[in-house]
Order: sequence, then C-alpha cells, then structure tokens
Amino acid sequence: MNIYIDADGCPVVHITAGIAEKYGIPCTIVCDLAHIYKSDYCRIITVDIASNSADLILAGIIKNNDIVITQDYGLAAVCIAKGARVINQNGLLFTDENIDSLLMSRHESAKARRAGSKTKGPKKRTRKQDNDFIQVLLGLIEADIIV
Repeated sequence: MNIYIDADGCPVVHITAGIAEKYGIPCTIVCDLAHIYKSDYCRIITVDIASNSADLILAGIIKNNDIVITQDYGLAAVCIAKGARVINQNGLLFTDENIDSLLMSRHESAKARRAGSKTKGPKKRTRKQDNDFIQVLLGLIEADIIV
C-alpha cells in the first residue's frame, strides 16, 4: 500500500504526510509547478502546469489497494476503477456507489457555469473537516494493517 496525494489545492498534504510517516507507509505528493512542497519523508513529483498533468501521472502510477487523496471526481473514478481507495480532503470516501452521482453533479455545475451561472466558492476550512479526514484515513490504514 502507498499513499498518493493530488496536492494541487489540497489542504491536507501535511496531515497526510505526517500520518504516512507515523505508519511507515510510502507517500508520494504529486503537484504542478505552481505549488511547492518540501518533505523529509514523502517523494515529490512535480509536473508541468498543463491541464490534468498531475491527474495523468497519478492515474498511471496507482495500484490496487493504494490510498489516493484527491478532490477531483474524474481522477477518483479512474483510481476506483484501478482498485485504489480514494478520499477527499474532508474525509468523503469515493466508492462505486457514489462516484456516478458525483460526476453527474460536477457535469451539471460545469454546464451551469458555461451558461453564465455563478457558483459559490468553498467555505473556510474547519477543524472538524480535518478531524473527519484523519478518521477516514486512519480507518483505511488500520483496515489494511488488520487484514
């Protein structure tokens, strides 16, 4: 098992890296040139700023049973298809059961934006979101350790 972080705009990179190090799980941070990360523990892959560069790298290197942290529904769908366990920064576990509706919601939002609708931006991050994320990530790790 490895942990991969789609780090562009991800607020839980350092939390994830700390947990990976504590459990001795290899961790890779994938980001584009617009983001700079340093880690004494994690491998860092920096890609071009081109659209979906980080997603394409991640999709190519993840394997069955890896853990992927992303807020990108499209990447999540690819990772699920490859047998990875995928969560977002708020602790939402992406599954076969919810990914289709999430992709449809993303499509509808994009369609509305193209038609001129304005969508609300994200709310300020809360400690509860961090805690929810940590609990789900630890649950995935511990489930793998027990098996």
